Amino acid sequence: MVSIFKSKTSFDSAKGNDVEEPSDAVNGHVRSKEERSLVFRLDCFLMVFGCISQIIKYLDQQNISQAYVSGMKEDLNLNGNELNYFTTYFNVGYCIMLIPSQVIMTYVRPSLWLPFLEIVWGVLTGLVAMTSNASQIYALRTFIGLAESSAWPGMMTLFMHWYTPTELAKRMGFYHSCQAIGGMMANALQTAMHEGMDGVRGMAGWRWMFIINAIVTVTFAFVGFVFLPDYPNKPNPLAFWFTKADAQLAMARLQRNNRAEPSPVNWASARRTFTNWVVYFVTTLYIATVLASWGYAYFSLFLKSLKDPDGTNRWSVSDINAIPIGGQAIQVAFVWIWALLSDYLRTRWVLIIVQAVIGLVPCIIMSVWNVPLGAKYFSYFISYLSLGTAPLIFAWISDLIP
Repeated sequence: MVSIFKSKTSFDSAKGNDVEEPSDAVNGHVRSKEERSLVFRLDCFLMVFGCISQIIKYLDQQNISQAYVSGMKEDLNLNGNELNYFTTYFNVGYCIMLIPSQVIMTYVRPSLWLPFLEIVWGVLTGLVAMTSNASQIYALRTFIGLAESSAWPGMMTLFMHWYTPTELAKRMGFYHSCQAIGGMMANALQTAMHEGMDGVRGMAGWRWMFIINAIVTVTFAFVGFVFLPDYPNKPNPLAFWFTKADAQLAMARLQRNNRAEPSPVNWASARRTFTNWVVYFVTTLYIATVLASWGYAYFSLFLKSLKDPDGTNRWSVSDINAIPIGGQAIQVAFVWIWALLSDYLRTRWVLIIVQAVIGLVPCIIMSVWNVPLGAKYFSYFISYLSLGTAPLIFAWISDLIP
């Protein structure tokens, strides 16, 4: 993703400190009425589409775990590591298409490419409801991963082009928190499907969830054709809310904050990207934060595994889907807190380290595991506090390679 930025660095590698680009707060620039209006409309259209799309994306991505603990396991006779493979096949597709999709987005208008991908993964999500075995789901999950690969980084890229350094992290944080909101909706929707639609028209509740997800995803994708503004130097002609004056103002904002003008990826920019230490540093950092915190993803399976002394399940299917909502609410709150602190304190790396230290606690408890049951519950809930690193990392990229 960083390949579309020219390699101008504002990072003091010797000291290892953030050096923020000039922004409204430090260069004395006073925003005009027109600039405030532009930012407001960016929030109303770009941010709104991105956030709702992210909620839907994570709803579509997380529903496989909710379905698994809500009847899919028994209906499809899944008795091994199929759930892990569902995630693995998704990630394989995601990784294969991630970079090509980001490159394509520098040649094809984002307002065409991103909604098109959303329509594709929405249709594929609906087809999961028709599956009868794990192999069919493996294939669908691979193609869903291919289609979803550009949604999150694609929106992050657009944010970098439209928002200034003091505006960026809080909006990235708000956008990123929509993952947790999508997870909360997935849990709540599966609970509703299990209780209200299980058996309707001869279909299990978990199958209905995929169908409803597909309808919502495909319907909303069409909004992107007019909501996404594309790039400041090549605005979307269908964006009714955007004017030529807005485009000129957006370019002035880029120049004022030493941001490079958006341009297609070519061999020179690719070479610049892969010879830049920032790419490898950030990649390593991001992989580490994802792997270290991934234990929270198995909260539902942990709840499903618990038994009472008489051998019966401790939690009902509805309880298994509802309890993790508390953790996701913690995630939403703290993603906002970390992002707001980042813009206010004008630092990224300090807060990333703080979250890493907090994340060590659940990592240690889950690794030991021979601890009281209350400590296990605590480890799952506390793990949600450290899931706000991604928006800080991507805001940091924008600082390091403007």
